[in-house]
Amino acid sequence: MAMTMTRTRYLSGAESKLQEIRWGFQHLSFLVLIYGGRFGIHLGSAVPCFACPFVPGCGGYCYLMGLQGYIGFGMRTLSTPALWAAFGWMVVFVILVAVFGKAWCGWACPFGLIQDWLSAIRKKLGVRERIVSPAAQKHLTRLRYALLLYLVFTPPLVTAGVLPEDFYLAFCNICPGKALLPLFVGETKYLGLNPDNAVTLGLSFTLLFITGGTLVGMFFKERFFCLLCPFLTLIHLLKPLTALGLVKTPNACTGCGSCAHACPMDIEALEEDRADVQHDTCIQCCQCMKACPSHDALNLDFFGVRIVSSSKGGA
Repeated sequence: MAMTMTRTRYLSGAESKLQEIRWGFQHLSFLVLIYGGRFGIHLGSAVPCFACPFVPGCGGYCYLMGLQGYIGFGMRTLSTPALWAAFGWMVVFVILVAVFGKAWCGWACPFGLIQDWLSAIRKKLGVRERIVSPAAQKHLTRLRYALLLYLVFTPPLVTAGVLPEDFYLAFCNICPGKALLPLFVGETKYLGLNPDNAVTLGLSFTLLFITGGTLVGMFFKERFFCLLCPFLTLIHLLKPLTALGLVKTPNACTGCGSCAHACPMDIEALEEDRADVQHDTCIQCCQCMKACPSHDALNLDFFGVRIVSSSKGGA
């Protein structure tokens, strides 16, 4: 799984209007989800991106924590109000994903923006990006699904008494977002070891190890953590319901490969001669459209209506 290859990204033209809008929206989302609670903004527990509840004063938090809590708490109480609350937030999550799809990852995720900041710093320093080979991506896909299964099936084991209570929020306890996102409000306690017992000590050490590795990976590889993110997998599983989609017009494609070179997720399928090019790791950042020199070769459709397309001047 080593990242042994390098590649220079070739983007056409100046920064496109679409990417300027995306960059601005990412920062707005970051401010709302990290600091919004301090100003009365509470978006609930079904946000389809990495917005961490361990950030004091956050404006909403990611559904992964809610999902773990609903599975464990719902099984434990089996009370009607708790089950209805869990069902309600699940419906909200599905609707949000159905409408905006993976744009949550490319346009709204606070942790995604941190990755983009690190990539910008790397480019300023002139450090070449490392890319992940297709073979390594297959291994990472298995790991993403394994993490998703881990966070879904661990809470029931805690409820059944098989695992100790410290595993209740199984994924949150090892998620690098828990260590890094609270830093933006001055909270540093998750960067230390928790010596309460052997389990908490082991989990906190694992968190620090994963966070350190993630920071290194995010610096040398654009959107590195997205390749490991179980949230991306969960959203992809709802792809048949999604209204927002990346669509290719095969006969408009010249096969130049600019799209694949520009893609931060190294999706080579963009060059294939087929209409559905939205790979399971696509974050709908639209960098491929920006780089594409062919008119209407790559398109972003919303409820079947084309909202933006590639052009000779860049999308």
